[in-house]
Amino acid sequence: MALGLSRYFPTHSAAIINVDNNSTDGTREAFLGTETNNVLKRYVSTEEGVVGKGNNMRNLFIEVERLKAKAIIVVDADIKSATPEWVKILATPILNGHDFVTPLYTRNEYDGTITNHITYPLIYSIFKANIRQPIGGDFAFSPKMARYWIGLAWERSTRHYGIDTFMTTSALLNGFKLCQVVLGSKIHKPSAPKLGTMFTQVISTLFANISKFKNVWMNGSGNKECPVHGHFNHEDPQSLSVDYKGIKKESVEGFSKKDRLLSTILLPSHYHIIKKMHLARRWNIGPELWARILYDFIFAYEITENKEEVVEALKPLYFARVASFYRQTLDMTHQEAEKKILGQAKQFQKRRGYLVNKFGNVSEIL
Repeated sequence: MALGLSRYFPTHSAAIINVDNNSTDGTREAFLGTETNNVLKRYVSTEEGVVGKGNNMRNLFIEVERLKAKAIIVVDADIKSATPEWVKILATPILNGHDFVTPLYTRNEYDGTITNHITYPLIYSIFKANIRQPIGGDFAFSPKMARYWIGLAWERSTRHYGIDTFMTTSALLNGFKLCQVVLGSKIHKPSAPKLGTMFTQVISTLFANISKFKNVWMNGSGNKECPVHGHFNHEDPQSLSVDYKGIKKESVEGFSKKDRLLSTILLPSHYHIIKKMHLARRWNIGPELWARILYDFIFAYEITENKEEVVEALKPLYFARVASFYRQTLDMTHQEAEKKILGQAKQFQKRRGYLVNKFGNVSEIL
């Protein structure tokens, strides 16, 4: 990052900031001890006992406001493919008037399954924005954007892994200028589908913002413009091994535990299809059915008091969709599988009216 700053923005003052949760693995010492070509370094940590990516980002928003920054770039700590050019690619749109820049990577089709099967198709359809990596860890934003985020009400999940989807969805629905930039192949420490807190926090924040901004997206017309800067060339993605048997086991066992609750969340016809697959121990959830399932869950989240219970019940079906997608694309090239992911998003868009009608009917009753 320091090399990129000195190479592409030599006349600008700059700072590199490490936001942290009081790491005990030597992060602070390693960061402060790294040569950065005289670029100012700042180490900012949450208070002792306070954790969460969102809390780190909130500290960053406050710090860049104090420094009167003109453009802010964020790069995930585990990224291995960052280059000096990333600094130029990410910062330039902000300096030219954009408020939020999201990444466009070549990424293994089995990496980022929460993105591929939940956040991307829902943002594509509900918010009418074709942002391929809405929760990518490498992005840029304006100080105006940071001030706006600080001023919003934050869910508990937003202070943790829900921060990325919170940032993207709130930016989309409030008149800010967004774009995507091509960053090449994403090389990092891949995360297999997670049953833990990350899933819960991301989905809880996404569903909460869908509910919070329902009057905006239900009445919105036209697609949100999110242009791509750069040429996307579909280079080979990072390789990734998939624990298909483990994913399938999680889905089958999870369905058994949540069976009764699932029967109340899903439309009866959807539930019976899924139940039949579960009994046969053979998942084959396609894009159309998956869209309707997620829309059933969003509506259930809207009308129930126990919202966390609804999110937890989605986990086994998320694993079932991931297992289905793996089987359906196993013999495909990366480009062919990527087309399937885009096709899934289009199926969500095609059936958007199913969700709008559900929300509209409950509004009429109220």
